[in-house]
Amino acid sequence: MTTVVAPASGAWLQTPASTRANALAERLEQGARALEAVASGLTDATWQSRIPGDGRKIGVVVHHVATMYPLEIQLAQLVAAGNPIYDVTWDRIHELNASHALANDAVTKDAALDLLRRNSAAAAAAIRALSDEELDRAATISLNDNAPLTCQFFLEDHPVRHSYHHMARIRAALATSAG
Repeated sequence: MTTVVAPASGAWLQTPASTRANALAERLEQGARALEAVASGLTDATWQSRIPGDGRKIGVVVHHVATMYPLEIQLAQLVAAGNPIYDVTWDRIHELNASHALANDAVTKDAALDLLRRNSAAAAAAIRALSDEELDRAATISLNDNAPLTCQFFLEDHPVRHSYHHMARIRAALATSAG
């Protein structure tokens, strides 16, 4: 991916997009593909099974990851612009997750995987659009005790990590049910 810039001389040059942003986007895509690979191989019964300690169905959690990408990217873009994230707390996240689980209890594998593909692609594109300056910009984040954190940290801790986090919990649930 390249961006076109006009230097002071007026001649048009193509410069590569942020290498760091591209690496973050690739890691997000890898995680989404890995989650898709695990989820696509599940039987219908396993898709409906619940994750111990979480209580949500595996299929609902896959859909949850897909659903959260747009919100996580929107929050990252706030930080990239130097704006704080406020009023995002673990209590609110737990409420949002519980509401999502109720509303999507019967989500199908096809619907969840389609949403995962679409939303992870859009999230990766949004990450690739960020400059190094935006990745380095910090703002306070209420979820992290109002610590001033960089956009890159937020991306790594939320949308990039999200699929890996839930995939590990799904794999653990599958191993428990198999054993």
